[in-house]
Amino acid sequence: MPAWKRPTAGEHRWPAGLAVLGTIVLQMLLPQDLAPRPHYLLPAIEILLLIVLVIGDPVRIEKEWNLLRACGLILVGLAALATAWSAGLLIRRLVLSEAPAVHLLLWGSVVWLTNVIVFALGYWELDRGGPAARALARKTHPDFLFSQMTVPELIHKDWEPGFVDYLYLSFTNATAFSPTDTLPLSRWAKLLMMAESLVSLITVALIVARAVNVLGS
Repeated sequence: MPAWKRPTAGEHRWPAGLAVLGTIVLQMLLPQDLAPRPHYLLPAIEILLLIVLVIGDPVRIEKEWNLLRACGLILVGLAALATAWSAGLLIRRLVLSEAPAVHLLLWGSVVWLTNVIVFALGYWELDRGGPAARALARKTHPDFLFSQMTVPELIHKDWEPGFVDYLYLSFTNATAFSPTDTLPLSRWAKLLMMAESLVSLITVALIVARAVNVLGS
């Protein structure tokens, strides 16, 4: 039986933890008029939630505690709302004011990269009930079909999806605006990928178009 179908040791906390820290840094890099106000409130809440998660399950994620589960979902939800808010404010800035092309590309890149990381955390946190539930093999039906699941004879017997796999899924979805080698199976997964592609498409299209217009004028 492949590892993703049977109970295994929980995956390490540090990859997802670094992703959360990266998201917080990117949020703080945005100017104040492109981020939820007060500017430092959301990063402070996210750091607090991350501390609770690290204290509760520091090394390997394998504890199905309601508090930890709630903290993880709230953290991802807040980051997703903040990213959507920043994308909306960026579009408003493009429509209502002039800005240097370099600034447009920089701010658009920050919003786009934040979008990739946040949705990677969302996929990772929700697929088959979350990392702890996956470690305990609570659900046998995956929400995402990774290519390794279709060719088990070509991979190591202990392979199972980790955060890097979800980050790759998010990145390819944000660049191709469609699934590549990983397919969404559940409806919520399809809707989430649609939302990520929409934010990515709007950000890339508007920023590039406006920057080209500014450079050409």
